[in-house]
Amino acid sequence: MEWMPTPEGLSQLLQLLKDSVSSDNEIHTMIQQKLESFNKIPDYPNYLVYILTQMPQEEASTRAIAGLLLKNTIRVYFSTIQRDVLAYVKTLSIKGLGDSDVMVRGIVGNVITTIVTRGGLADWPRVLPSLMELLDSPDYNVVEGSFGALQKICEDSARELDQDIDGTRPLNFMIPKIITFFDSPHVKIRVYAVSCVNQFILMRSNSLFIHIDAFVTALFKRASDENSEVRKNVCQALVMLLEVRPDKLMPEIGNVVEYMLYSTQDQDEQVALEACEFWLAFAEQEELREHLRPFLPRIVPVLLKGMVYSEMDIMTLGGDEDDTNVPDSDTDIKPRFHRAKTHTFERTEANSAEATTTPAAAATTEDEEDDDDDEDMDDDDIYSEWNLRKCSAAALDVLATVFGNELLETLLPFLREQLFHQEWKHRECGILALGAVSEGCMEGVEPHLQNLVPYLIQTLSDPKPLVRSITCWTLGRYSRWCVNPPNPVQDRPKYFEPLLEMLLLKVLDNNKRVQEAACSAFATLEEEACELLIPYLDPILRNLVFAFTKYQHKNLLILYDAIGTLADSVSSALNKKEYIDILMPPLIEKWHLLKDDDRDLFPLLECLSSVTTALGLGFQPFAQPVFERCVKLIHNTLLQFQMQQQNPTLDMPDKDFMIVALDLLSGLTQGLGVHIEALVEHSNPPLLPLLSVCLTDPVAEVRQSAYALLGDLSIACFSHIKPHLSQFMVELISQVDPAAEHVSVCNNAAWAAGEIALQCGAAMQPWVPPLLERLIPLLTSETTPRTLLENAGITIGRLGLVCPQLVAPHLDIFSEAWCKALRSIRDNDEKDTAFRGLCEMIQINPNGIAKSFLYFCDAVVQWQHPPPELNEIFRKILTGFKQMMGPNWEAYTSHFPPHIRQRLLERYGL
Repeated sequence: MEWMPTPEGLSQLLQLLKDSVSSDNEIHTMIQQKLESFNKIPDYPNYLVYILTQMPQEEASTRAIAGLLLKNTIRVYFSTIQRDVLAYVKTLSIKGLGDSDVMVRGIVGNVITTIVTRGGLADWPRVLPSLMELLDSPDYNVVEGSFGALQKICEDSARELDQDIDGTRPLNFMIPKIITFFDSPHVKIRVYAVSCVNQFILMRSNSLFIHIDAFVTALFKRASDENSEVRKNVCQALVMLLEVRPDKLMPEIGNVVEYMLYSTQDQDEQVALEACEFWLAFAEQEELREHLRPFLPRIVPVLLKGMVYSEMDIMTLGGDEDDTNVPDSDTDIKPRFHRAKTHTFERTEANSAEATTTPAAAATTEDEEDDDDDEDMDDDDIYSEWNLRKCSAAALDVLATVFGNELLETLLPFLREQLFHQEWKHRECGILALGAVSEGCMEGVEPHLQNLVPYLIQTLSDPKPLVRSITCWTLGRYSRWCVNPPNPVQDRPKYFEPLLEMLLLKVLDNNKRVQEAACSAFATLEEEACELLIPYLDPILRNLVFAFTKYQHKNLLILYDAIGTLADSVSSALNKKEYIDILMPPLIEKWHLLKDDDRDLFPLLECLSSVTTALGLGFQPFAQPVFERCVKLIHNTLLQFQMQQQNPTLDMPDKDFMIVALDLLSGLTQGLGVHIEALVEHSNPPLLPLLSVCLTDPVAEVRQSAYALLGDLSIACFSHIKPHLSQFMVELISQVDPAAEHVSVCNNAAWAAGEIALQCGAAMQPWVPPLLERLIPLLTSETTPRTLLENAGITIGRLGLVCPQLVAPHLDIFSEAWCKALRSIRDNDEKDTAFRGLCEMIQINPNGIAKSFLYFCDAVVQWQHPPPELNEIFRKILTGFKQMMGPNWEAYTSHFPPHIRQRLLERYGL
């Protein structure tokens, strides 16, 4: 007997649904709680689907609420819904797709999609055949409702549709039928049809590729559709086809390009935006670039046109007001995530002609290193989400990278016209374009910069805030040239000093957008200028500190970055009382104002981490409260995590607080050195047991920062590490894994092992063999990222320094890879100890270096200024080899590259 609702239950539920739209918060909350309690009634979903699909006499809004409740019930309680109840919901949902109300039809489609998403297609084998059969209905409502459900299923379950279910692949019968609806007289059906098939292009679905010719033909017929939503989907399809099946577009590429040029200028911005993506996709495929080249003169002006602010853009962004006193709304501020510390090395700019590294090693992916450069175009995020303007600029950027000065030749006439245009919107566009091509066309732009940079600096005073802000961004992209012009001594005062002065002035602009752009550009300038900033530290600090009194919430976060970057750039030059007295009061004031659960702590703690390292002992007056709060943050986060593990209904704590606290403790330890010892000794709760827990945390970024701190504490106060060493080393060795999923954890653990070895000395012996078992495969693998390669080499060298008898027998296995990895690191103490270790091993096992003697010589001569004691050790080893080889020495070294022979002669007389 078919299920039927009880009249009382149905009436009660209907009344609650009608009352649920009450504006009285108390009534609304009470009703929500009552409705939520109904989920304990087994046939509650039946009542909801009945109201949704079987009661057309009720208000559509009431039925829609029932449908939304049903969808959420299925999403949350799917696994507990009885099979007969679910079967009833499925049956009525399919029947309800043809409802006369468009909103109800859409919600019925959402219910069907939710069931498919939660249970899978195999659990409802009739759903797809039923939907496809309904497409043949003469009733438009039925077809439209069915297509709406199909479109959602294609979007949410695309992978599942492309697999066999009970011996049949759904897409094999779906795609050819859906393509026939591209010509439907109904706009909405055409949109659904094209959108459905689009879901399977990037998947490279074989079911689609079987019908690819029919799809492309049908797609071309829709190119001139009068409906913009259809054209938008056509443009999306063409962009994706260019990526996965360019062979299907190349025969008609001239026509496709014409269409995309036309569509990039469509009156509907969404169509234009989708079409503009085509140029990005085209430029990024190396094998298609020759096909793209002839169209550059046509593409460039269209992209420039797309980069000009529309009137709608300007209305959305706000006008020219001085808004520095207007508080930010929460929606203005992006979520902030902390990036954990990775131990890296500076490298020399090795002459490529002198390099002896293998191409594979040189091409190793730097997946654990910073990728800030990828965010260059994101500076414009302060204006809006991804739109035609940003896409056009990004496309120009990529084209410049691909075609270089060839693109510049096409661009220059248009660029001149825009840069000196009477209308500010066009000048702004020209400045954006100049910034967009900075990386790809730098060589061609350079001769013009002596005129362009003064023009841009002058433009920083433009009355329009949008012009000032984009000028800041563009100058940031050319800051390297301003710092290092062709004739630095003569030209730096003409470009660097005016740029520094004007950016500092714009940091204090009365428009928040300009403040942000100036602060970001100034941070870029700081990274390029480094020690050149030292003579100007007083005015720089005064301006940045004054900004604390002027900035609203969002820009304060960028100000922290600029101060942290300044500390990284000038390092210990910041450690002067007069600078500390300017800088520290506002930072400490903010430190006290922020609560422990405020995410604004992240940028402040990151900033302080850089400042503590730069100030060194100058930070000592502020160290204790900072240290104690960091320990408290770690302790509280671990406690919250422990409680959540015991009670999963609690929220998972935000471990970024712990990560940023660990990183600040690292900065504090580096800055204070041995003076951190007293803080560690009196830590409450004790730091070392907390660190021990962090080393095994399930979150990789926590372990990454914990191993960085372990290495820093080993350098500064090893006596506190020593009692925990056995426990630490067991965990550390497990993280030094050649197959590590989290490269940066492995990297920091490997580095920490080397620091511990230096402190342990010969007592390191028990851990040397298991470390070598892991470090040597890392060092000799051609897929190991470069920073990890270098850290592995440094640590092997240090193990060889303290336990040479254990490491030397393996020398012939790793010596070539070791020398290649460490040859280009800049001279520093870590490199020094590692090379001393290598030399210790060579003296024990000289045969171990014989096969890689050339690489050893290359690594030795790459030292710019080897310490005298180390230089004598090099001389001793090299002279010993020459004596051992006797008359064969000249013949052997005659095959060495000329630069190595020359330096061996100059430095060691060999």
